[in-house]
Amino acid sequence: MTHINPFLQDLLAQHCQEMQKGQKPMIIPAIESHLSQLPGWDAPLNYASISKKFTFKNYPQTIAFVNAVTWLANKEDHHPNICFDYNHCTVSLTTHVAEGLTQNDMIMAAKINQLLE
Repeated sequence: MTHINPFLQDLLAQHCQEMQKGQKPMIIPAIESHLSQLPGWDAPLNYASISKKFTFKNYPQTIAFVNAVTWLANKEDHHPNICFDYNHCTVSLTTHVAEGLTQNDMIMAAKINQLLE
């Protein structure tokens, strides 16, 4: 088992929370701080979402990963956009009610990364 740093341990221990209308998104320095701890996740210039491309050996592995992300999303009640093809998929996260990124997106990114550990 690999060592998980305390920052990621904290994210993995959390669960997504219901967001209220009017919830403010994270500020850019907080987003950048989180992204520095979430390997492979990137934000566009407007910092309204984060995404990561995952590559697999074949279609069954890709579908297994998509299904695992779907299960996790239902468990956390925070649903990403998932686009997939034969041997890769891209997962994008945002919190629509906040019109940007929230802690929920960072929790999901950490948990999605952990699926492949």
